[in-house]
Formats: sequence, C-alpha cells, structure tokens
Amino acid sequence: MLETKNITKRFPGVVALENINMHIAAGKVTAVIGGNGAGKSTLMKILSGVYTDYEGQLIFKGKPAHFTGTAAAQDAGIAIIHQELNLVPYLSITENIFLGRELQNRLGILDQQAMHAKAKELLESLGLQLDPRQPVTNLKVGQQQMVEIAKALLQDADLIIMDEPTSAITTTEVENLFAVIQTLRNKNKAVVYISHKLQELFTIADHFVVIRDGKTISSGAMQDISHDALIRDMTGTAIQYIEKQNRASENQVLLQLDAISLIPKNKGIPLKDISLTVKKGEIVGVFGLMGAGRTELLETLFGLHPGNYSGSIQIEGKSLNIQQPADAIAAGIVLLPEDRKKDGLVLGMEVQQNISLPVLEKITTWGLLNRAKELSLANQYIYQLHIKTSSAKQQTKNLSGGNQQKIVLAKWLGKNPKLFLLDEPTRGIDVKAKNEIYRLMQELAANGLGILMVSSELSEILTISDRILVMAEGRITADLPVNAATEDILLKAAIATN
Repeated sequence: MLETKNITKRFPGVVALENINMHIAAGKVTAVIGGNGAGKSTLMKILSGVYTDYEGQLIFKGKPAHFTGTAAAQDAGIAIIHQELNLVPYLSITENIFLGRELQNRLGILDQQAMHAKAKELLESLGLQLDPRQPVTNLKVGQQQMVEIAKALLQDADLIIMDEPTSAITTTEVENLFAVIQTLRNKNKAVVYISHKLQELFTIADHFVVIRDGKTISSGAMQDISHDALIRDMTGTAIQYIEKQNRASENQVLLQLDAISLIPKNKGIPLKDISLTVKKGEIVGVFGLMGAGRTELLETLFGLHPGNYSGSIQIEGKSLNIQQPADAIAAGIVLLPEDRKKDGLVLGMEVQQNISLPVLEKITTWGLLNRAKELSLANQYIYQLHIKTSSAKQQTKNLSGGNQQKIVLAKWLGKNPKLFLLDEPTRGIDVKAKNEIYRLMQELAANGLGILMVSSELSEILTISDRILVMAEGRITADLPVNAATEDILLKAAIATN
C-alpha cells in the first residue's frame, strides 16, 4: 500500500527524520514504535500531507506521491487520527465528523438528517451511545478521542493512520476499536498503528517498524520479536522495570471523604455517596470504564464543581469547604489533570515559567520576579525529574509528551503538597518515561505524600497501587488491597450497577 524511501525531514538546527525506509502492507496492521521524540508523529504528518517540505520519496498504491496538503492526502485515500485532538469544540459531533465532507440534498442544502444518522451509526460501531447533535465541548477526553476515530472511519480510506488512538479510552472501548480494526483488515485496508501500550501492539499488529532518534532501527513480523527486544530497540538500552517497594503506608489517614455526592452543572457524571480514605504514604488507584465518574471525583476534590457537591472532605482530620482550586491548594491538594496541554500547562511559556507559576511568592522580592531564583528552581526540577530540554528557557510546547507531564508534576512539587491527585498520569508517554513517573510516585509516597491516581490501564493500576478503588456509574463498587485484586475482579466491579 505504501513505501517510504529515504524520507528525511529537517527543522532549523534539527534533523527530525533521517533516511526512513518502511513498507506498509494492505490488509495488515503495522505498528510504528518509538519513544517520545523519536519522530513518529513527524513521519505521520508527512504521510498525511501536513508537512510537504521533505526529502525522499513516497510510493502510494504503486505510484510516486507527494501530497500538497492534507486535502490531497485525504483525496488519495489516507486518513489520520491525530494524537492531539483535532476537533472544533463548539460544533456538534455530527458537524465535526462531516467537517469539509458535508452531505447535501438535491437542492444543495445540508442533509442534516442523513449526516446525523450516519454519525450515530459510526458512533455505535465504536460502542458509543451518544447524541450526535451535542457539541463536542460537552464530551470527556476519551469520548472526544472516539469522535476522532469516527471521523477517520467516515472517509473510507485505504490507509488509516492511528496515532495513540487508545491513550484516553478504557478497556471496553479498546475492544470495540480492535473489532473495527479487524473489519478494516478484512476489507484489505492498511492500518498504521502507533501506541506506547506495547501489549496492545502484540495483540493487534502484524508487523512492526521501530524508529529511534529519527532513524529506522528495526522492522519485521510482530510474532518474531519479544517485548524486551522491542524496548531495547526503542530505547537503545534495556529498561530497568519498576520494582514495587514493600512500603507499608502510615496508619494516619490523610484524606477522608464521607458521602460525597455531586450533580455537575454542565457536563460530567453525577457522583453518588462516595466514601473513601487515603493514608499518608499510600498510593490508591482508581479504576473504572468511561463514564464511571473518576475524573469528576478528582475535580470535586480540586474545587472545580463549586456549590454542587454535598458530603464531607477532611484532610488530616480537618473539615474543608472546597469551592475553588485555591481552597484545595491551600489545604495541600494538587491535581495533574487528564488533559495536560489544555488544563495543566501554558504551552507558549518557557519550561521555567510553567514550573514557577504556582510558587511565584517564593521567587519574588517586593513584588518583583527574581529571574535567578526562577531559573534555579526550574533547574532543580529539571535535574530531579530528568526533564529532557535544551534549557529551562525552551518553550514547553516543543517538548515531548512525557517531558510535558514531568513539568506538570514539577510545578506542583514546589508547593510541597500533602495529596497528589493524578488523572491518567502516563497517558500518551513511552515506557521509559512511564517508569520514571512510577519511580517518582514511589519516592513521593515514601516521603509521606498521599496519592489518588485515576488510570484506565489495568496493568498500571495493578503495578503501582497499594490499594484499588473501582468506580461504576458514579459509585465505588470495590475497595481492595492490590494483592487481592485481579484484572477479572476489577473488570467485574467496573461494570457493576446498583
């Protein structure tokens, strides 16, 4: 279906891709694998017409091709699901799916009924029961990601590129997506699949191509390579897997919730009678399917649903009335949000500015910013968290996802928090960066910090948690020590209804 010959892409001062050669077969799923910053997304942007200035040659369906833009690539039969959501928030689901490909009746008027019907059909094929007339801004990140997938499926393309399609969706949605991919495979479509979730790749991919530092490192049949060999090709070294510390959490209860209920004003899942505890030095994982209310729970604790919740929140036995994020921060509660780019960072600011934003009082004198103190603070966390950046003055938007996530962690560490709320902390980052974040979580817990972590990855929940809560339909349906939890038990609790 597609061949790349010596594809090279240069940016000022940087060679992002160098002589990339690969083959993408029809009727097969090819995994393109590499760490953050390896060049995968740059290559996909060339294949989909986003970047038109490059060296080398594309051969598509047996003929030389050079796309002059995204429309040309789409017309040729290439669709892409971008890692970064590419939706218009205040348009409806239907309008986003059909944007630029609207259906018209014989009079040249938009055929709204036909478009809504087709949008509903696409959503149902992905296991989503959503009204396609509602605006995308009402949807959670995982639902928006499924809309992105529906957009690509509408095109009926010959080559479908999926860049981290499961980074924000849960086990059930992943199964639905894999069923759709199998249908595409049966129709002799070619699928390029990018994911940091390596187990997914061994489940769904036929072939693999590993890219590291902008170069093709290895390729072959997925069945012919081991998990560890794949990681070694990705990173250039063997990964030292996180070893869970036998860390007995302190007896002192840090966070106690009693009968928390929430009726969100706009979007979101109602919470119903949530009671839980987090002890000092304890990592509590929260698992659930999309729509379980996990994010709403963390948002409530961080003051993002003022006046809408009832029940009691206590930190170290002291009752709190959290009506805004400032209340939570003052009590020692901080949040790493699900969407780091939208809610966790100011992408146009420098690394040091993002790190210093919550702690300006520490680096100002008589109301004036002390640049030397700001730089010193930033360099401290750049070193401590192994943030890969050319300097503290690098713009945050130019860093990889894993390094951006570390900056969100760094900016809160300066506040010396008591409780860290982590919403999908390793979403869209590679295995090496994941292990670094796991190590940091263990270090923080060992120093007495409490962690309440939401994750859609069962393996992650079971790897890092001391105790696991399961949510379904806004309720807690299970509370288990990690040694009593299995994937089957957690999944059964995640679909339980009261």
